[in-house]
Amino acid sequence: MRTSSSRLPEFALVLITMVWGGTFLLVQLAMQYSGALFFVGCRFAAAALAVGLLSWRILPGMTRRDLLAGMAIGAMIALGYGLQTMGLRHIPSSESGMLTGLYVPLVPLLQWLFWRRRPHIMCLAGALCAFAGLSCFAGGGFSLSFSYGQTLTLLGAFAIALEIVLISHFAPRVDLRRVTVAQLGFAALFAFLLMPAAGELDIPSFSWPLLGLAAGLGMASAAIQATMNWAQKTVEPSRAAIIYAGEPIWAAVFGRMAGERLPALALLGGALIVLGIIVSELRPRWPRARRAARQ
Repeated sequence: MRTSSSRLPEFALVLITMVWGGTFLLVQLAMQYSGALFFVGCRFAAAALAVGLLSWRILPGMTRRDLLAGMAIGAMIALGYGLQTMGLRHIPSSESGMLTGLYVPLVPLLQWLFWRRRPHIMCLAGALCAFAGLSCFAGGGFSLSFSYGQTLTLLGAFAIALEIVLISHFAPRVDLRRVTVAQLGFAALFAFLLMPAAGELDIPSFSWPLLGLAAGLGMASAAIQATMNWAQKTVEPSRAAIIYAGEPIWAAVFGRMAGERLPALALLGGALIVLGIIVSELRPRWPRARRAARQ
């Protein structure tokens, strides 16, 4: 049985998933003042600045591995946000939500494909349960035709899954504070570079609300990314992905507090995601294993 200290990284991931879900209302507000990718770039630039100021003493010791890890993770962060944003110009948000949710079952598959780390069968069961919950959040009436918007969104889901796998791969091998600064900085840079591809050709005019939202959400992004890097040193990526799948639950809870209505199908989806987290924690001893233990 796990001790409370060994569960601390998982509790931390649940907490930052709550924070992540709570940022959506602020992001919607920010879209009144800026294009999506420009705001993503500003948000991650603010996050990189915040973590950099706290870690400036150790930054001169950044190694090539730290830099490459930060570049790889930062590229996946920017691609995940960017491709999803570009896809949303061509498909409904409900369809985008369901396709993006494919990152949950993709994570254990990528983990096995790249590093031959076979996930536990209960993690796979939990991932499928969580994906079913995300599908409920997206609603019905969906058909996969690999249209332009769907393809972009699928690639975005792949990028998000790869980000989670890369964080778990690099976390035990690098200095986490240096890599966090690097990945946030590269995420900002790549988001700005993706702007022309997403049709964002103009930089919005300066406004204090935009500056405040970028700074505030930048602090949230800094906390989220730093916690992900720290916690995924010990939490396997497939389980981390299932915990992150709870993000729409918290987004819906905060939306409900702001006056939005939560449909019954979304409640079912939330229950399935919670069930997926519980299932992924189970480690039953199968009859064959019990017989072997008695012999």
